[in-house]
Amino acid sequence: MRIAVGSDHAGFALKEYLKPRLKDAGVEIVDCGCNSADRVDYLEYTLGVAWELVSGHCELGIVVCGNGYGMAMVANRIPGIRAAICHDAFTARTSKEAGDSNIISLGARVVGPELAWDLVQIWLKAEFKGKTVHRYARRLEELAKLERLIAAAGWQDALEKYMSNRAEQQA
Repeated sequence: MRIAVGSDHAGFALKEYLKPRLKDAGVEIVDCGCNSADRVDYLEYTLGVAWELVSGHCELGIVVCGNGYGMAMVANRIPGIRAAICHDAFTARTSKEAGDSNIISLGARVVGPELAWDLVQIWLKAEFKGKTVHRYARRLEELAKLERLIAAAGWQDALEKYMSNRAEQQA
């Protein structure tokens, strides 16, 4: 399994805590930054993780900021992304079972490292129940219809242009 990870400065230490544990669990990691605890804005790192998923390079993503909300809000702007803010075992499990979340968003100022790792493990083990609970599948199909309408408006070109400009600025 290939997972994209990203954080802002507030989530950097927790992201770094999770990475070796993920590797030990057999996960291939794509680190989308940030690369230090120096103050940064979370937008570009969230979009980096989202890009890895929508482009098909990674199956899942993990984002970490101070409270989990900022990065989840950005990620959920991208069609195909279903980011869930998880601060307890129930939300970690049900975000996948009922909503087929593909990004878990953690708040480093909300959960400690051990709980964060527990939540990631719960989330990774959970499976979408849409095949047996038809309302879950129906909800995701409605979301997919909405995403197709948004995609027709050209969001993917906009994201690709943003990511390309970001890469040029960093070069």
